[in-house]
Amino acid sequence: MRYIYLAIPLAPLFGAIIAGLFGRQIGRKGAHTVTILGVGISFVLSLVVFNHTVIGGAEPFNEALYTWMVSDGMRFEIGFLVDRLTALMITVVSFVSLMVHIYTIGYMHDDPGYQRFFSYIALFTFSMLMLVMSNNFLQLFFGWEAVGLVSYLLIGFWYTRKSAIRANLKAFLVNRVGDFGFLLGIAAVAMYANSLDYAEVFSQTPTLATQSISIWAGSEWSVVTLICILLFIGAMGKSAQMPLHVWLPDSMEGPTPISALIHAATMVTAGIFMVARMSPLFELSETALSVVMVIGTLTAFLMGLVGVVQNDIKRVVAYSTLSQLGYMTAALGASAYAASIFHLMTHAFFKALLFLAAGSVIIAMHHEQDMRNMGGLRKYLPITFWTSLIGSLALIGFPGFSGFFSKDAIIEAVHASHLPAAGMSYWLLLISVFVTALYSFRMFFLVFFGKERMDEHTRHHLREPPWVVTFPLVMLAVPSVVAGLVVGPVLFGDYFGGAITVAGAHDVLAHLGENYHGIIGFILHGIMAPPFWLAMAGLITAWLFYLYRPEWAETVKRRMAIIHGILERKYGFDEFYALVFAGGGRAVGRLLWRIGDVKLIDGLMVNGSAKTVAWISSRMRHLQTGYLYHYAFAMIIGLLLLLSRFLFE
Repeated sequence: MRYIYLAIPLAPLFGAIIAGLFGRQIGRKGAHTVTILGVGISFVLSLVVFNHTVIGGAEPFNEALYTWMVSDGMRFEIGFLVDRLTALMITVVSFVSLMVHIYTIGYMHDDPGYQRFFSYIALFTFSMLMLVMSNNFLQLFFGWEAVGLVSYLLIGFWYTRKSAIRANLKAFLVNRVGDFGFLLGIAAVAMYANSLDYAEVFSQTPTLATQSISIWAGSEWSVVTLICILLFIGAMGKSAQMPLHVWLPDSMEGPTPISALIHAATMVTAGIFMVARMSPLFELSETALSVVMVIGTLTAFLMGLVGVVQNDIKRVVAYSTLSQLGYMTAALGASAYAASIFHLMTHAFFKALLFLAAGSVIIAMHHEQDMRNMGGLRKYLPITFWTSLIGSLALIGFPGFSGFFSKDAIIEAVHASHLPAAGMSYWLLLISVFVTALYSFRMFFLVFFGKERMDEHTRHHLREPPWVVTFPLVMLAVPSVVAGLVVGPVLFGDYFGGAITVAGAHDVLAHLGENYHGIIGFILHGIMAPPFWLAMAGLITAWLFYLYRPEWAETVKRRMAIIHGILERKYGFDEFYALVFAGGGRAVGRLLWRIGDVKLIDGLMVNGSAKTVAWISSRMRHLQTGYLYHYAFAMIIGLLLLLSRFLFE
């Protein structure tokens, strides 16, 4: 199995190298063939690993494959940890990535950067696979930074657009903030555990739990709390949690396939996975868990509200991603790691489906993305329509669809948590269910129903995109419906085994499992629970305001202009960062230029030294008169001084 584990990440890497370095020689067909083949091999081998590890019940594989160096007893290695959590992640990542690769053939068909794009997305897949398969913090950090690098390249793929360059620079800078905290957390792990290997670090948790650190005079912090919060700051950047969320909506400047890949299976899920993997550490700090829960809840609620006022079809789905990531993060804070990973899996399917369906609409509309210029598309795009409906129902948690099981489990888990923030989080997550249904079906109704608002030329050319676009939609629609059926073993069984650690006092899923009586019972209970009725209320509200009485939406917009303005400005985060950090950075730069460059370096050191030399030379030149008696006098004085030294010694 060792060679199978090694082939899973290396197959996409091989495809990326061939398409990237030899794209001109192999052409477009060769580029997409070699990268799809590489990712396809990863997916097939992931299924083999899933069968071996999960169905076959094999013991976890945890070995170092390469030792880079050893310093002061600390080993820097490349190695794999393949357990049930890893098996699930690599299967989801490789499957979604394979569908995105196939879809890209149609979406990027006429793009001059075709080969380069395939190279990038295959490299993206390799980076994420290396991250989730790592058994140590060094390799985790490699994958962490690699997905950040490739996302930078992909968001700014259309580098001739100023908006794309701004977006990828924004993503790069915001993630550097999170990654700085992440790196400090890894450094703290290395400092106190003297190891970067997961197993060795986790084995020292009893010792780490008793240690404290003084960050500043008079303050004592638990070492574990500090490590967890620093690691979570990294997760806030990668998984776009407030206030480090601002890069994710702007990532829509990249082509739609990469939007699907970033938002569904790679990059943003890295932070969720990392916290779940670090559960042995997080379980030792209720302070850290509370921080995680609060941040996740606020992100789920506040970002969902922003999605309601968006008109760009891709940005609606982007803010939906932010909100759903908030759900996953809140679940992590409630110690419901299994529920968070379960929602990560179901969300990967239906969110990739929604993004690719949005891309299908964009292709049909000749790259028009404003929903106000759409309408009535269901009769022109039947496959896109039905798959979008499936994705939307899964997103809002309609009974029987995959999102229903995972989202309801998260809400109930937070409700059962004993953390101080659990009460507020529960109610905000409940309200977020209504908000999710409202923005989801607002988008669905504006795009596929109502009056046709496009121009005549666009209407005349409306047709379903080719099969390479619609086939991935159908394939992703299937797990969007049925993936939730494994809720029993994943949430209430021992699916994850030792891959996830939960303290007895925090095991909310065990409490929920006492009342679990199968899929049918789960559905029947869900139909009677508040989330279902809130979702239906949101759906009906969307129908009333955007189909039945569209003028009501305009009336509400006018009467709530202040709130609408706040939501349109996204709470002013961008303006605040531009003013305080970007503007402050420029102001500090100007100050350093005026004082440091102009006055100190140029004024004092460069020009000042030149003026000093000029002043001294201007005085010294008066000593050179050209008169012989002046020189004779100077020689006599010098001789007298020399003699006096010898006489008085």
